[in-house]
Amino acid sequence: MYTTNFYNLDVIISVGYRVKSLHGTQFRIWATQKLRDYIIKSFAMDDERLAEGRVAKTYFEEWEDRIRRIRTSEANFYQKVRDVFATSADYNPKADYAKLFYATVQNKFHFAITGLTVAEIVSSRVDSKKENLGLTNWKGEIVTREQAQIAKNYLQKLELKRLNLLVEQFLSFAELQSVEQRVMYMKNWIQKLDEFLILNDKEILQNAGNVSHLKMEKKVREQLEKYNKQKILKL
Repeated sequence: MYTTNFYNLDVIISVGYRVKSLHGTQFRIWATQKLRDYIIKSFAMDDERLAEGRVAKTYFEEWEDRIRRIRTSEANFYQKVRDVFATSADYNPKADYAKLFYATVQNKFHFAITGLTVAEIVSSRVDSKKENLGLTNWKGEIVTREQAQIAKNYLQKLELKRLNLLVEQFLSFAELQSVEQRVMYMKNWIQKLDEFLILNDKEILQNAGNVSHLKMEKKVREQLEKYNKQKILKL
């Protein structure tokens, strides 16, 4: 039998920054390096503990989920898809096909999860009578028009998890094609995406949907205006 003492973490940190012993100096060097990593890189990790499984399962799963959400965020996903598409042998950023590619990929992913295109999701779920205009997650403290036009912001927790997993899988697949130096053409990527979705037993979007982007934007403006008026009346 071993007697184990437990100490408050906040106390340990506070004492570590104050004591003048060798251990105190070592602690401050370690803590400062972690803080530098966080400030410069926006993250700090204990690679060894994570790799060896020396963290609670719930913490590891939280770490995985947070990394996945960051990697598949709107901005990161767009940049990654653009980088992948740019490796096409016939890539031309000015071509109409290139301009439509990102929107097509987005629509196919959202349709695979919800059976609706991006515009259809927003149009069917934005509602001035609902809390937060119907959004389930968004960036910032208030709902803006920009945030209200992002389909991902209306997804339920399970839908969002499925989408993030699916997108992450495809990005890994696309990266492998690049690493293997396989020659790909612009039209190949849509074909590969369809094959990837079929492999995951998902429905394939065959058209642009029933709601245009302009129609969706119009409905968002109308619902957001009503929503803001209702908030003012409640003050």
